Amino acid sequence: MSETPTNTLQYRIDGPDDAPVLVIGPSLGTTWHMWDRQIPELTRQWRIVRFDLPGHGGAPARPFTSVAELGDRLLTTLDDLGVQRFGYVGCSIGGAVGLDLALRAPHRVASLALVAASPRFGSADEFRQRGVIVRTHGLEPMARTAPEQWFTPAFRAAQPAIVEWAVQMVRTTDPGCYVGACEALAVFDVREALGRIGVPVLVLVGSDDQVTGPAEARTLVAGIADARLAVVPGASHLAPVEQPAAVTELLTGHFAGVVHDTQSAVPALAMPPVSAPVQPVAGISPAEPAGEPVDVARTDPYDQGLKLRREILGDAHVDEALTDEYGADFQALVTRYAWGEVWSREVLDRRTRSCVTLTALIAGGHLDALADHTRAALRNGLTPDELREVVLQTAVYCGLPAAESALRVVGRVIKEETTPRA
Repeated sequence: MSETPTNTLQYRIDGPDDAPVLVIGPSLGTTWHMWDRQIPELTRQWRIVRFDLPGHGGAPARPFTSVAELGDRLLTTLDDLGVQRFGYVGCSIGGAVGLDLALRAPHRVASLALVAASPRFGSADEFRQRGVIVRTHGLEPMARTAPEQWFTPAFRAAQPAIVEWAVQMVRTTDPGCYVGACEALAVFDVREALGRIGVPVLVLVGSDDQVTGPAEARTLVAGIADARLAVVPGASHLAPVEQPAAVTELLTGHFAGVVHDTQSAVPALAMPPVSAPVQPVAGISPAEPAGEPVDVARTDPYDQGLKLRREILGDAHVDEALTDEYGADFQALVTRYAWGEVWSREVLDRRTRSCVTLTALIAGGHLDALADHTRAALRNGLTPDELREVVLQTAVYCGLPAAESALRVVGRVIKEETTPRA
């Protein structure tokens, strides 16, 4: 394990010093130990570089805001190790990193394996609400639901020790880094760019994965020119843990063809080897040329406003508003002026703008809009306690009746948004 500067990732290296490099990325809420059962076989041919997500597995808690930022940190880490070209395997958000690298740094990636991955993970609303729940309750709700999302019922019944290991991995993750990862996945969407991926890709998915299942895998295969699909029977989201032999065989076969197309310059490091044999996982753009005059007319802020409106209020709310044909002109005005012109200004952060907005809505008695913006405030990082303080402050300056009505609305929305799904 290495010391990690702010722009790099915590990593571990296994395998021969002179072997080609295979980089392996984990799923959200896990550590590099999710790949322990692949390491003995993979290190026969490759030098394995595994990394932890920030705040996972004891890694420094330095949240990232996008998958691209995480990819940049990984590339910086590999630069420091002298690794220029490599094969890459990633599970879930680790797969998102692989897609990002194949698109932004195709000269670095020799071949790619995507496990339980998707070009877009669920909906932005789902991940932002997950962030709200973690800010409110911590990671315990995520820990409780992890086993049923990660493993099949048969595996959970047969391997209680591994199930408990999974729960502990989530519990020991830094909540802020987990929320940051959710925010990054909320905006991750490379569906339109899949055709630009030019490396060989193995898309591997568990047959029983209810998180990113065979449908998402087929979307990847349909969009990437040189991609093939492998469905692993009897596996859910963490197929490398649940069906280690099958996953290892698929990875070995896929990367065998590119074993000579990578370069390894990883220095030998003094570090403890992985225990062998590993038992069931027990580790917790240039300037425009002169010529035609440039049109300096102000750009239309509608698109920026629509993007921001979706991020803050959620896709479901915005989609419903935009289907109102009678109010189409009004919705365009709101999107362009309120969101594109005002909310997008950088002088005040989103938390502050939420506080100002809530106060104004309470003062005006606009309770329907107050409910919408209470949800937005939770997405923007305000806690239930902070929201209650905002309402209390308005009681002094907007009047007790207004604050009392507002408190009922705010309390109802907080309960709806922060109650973990069964």
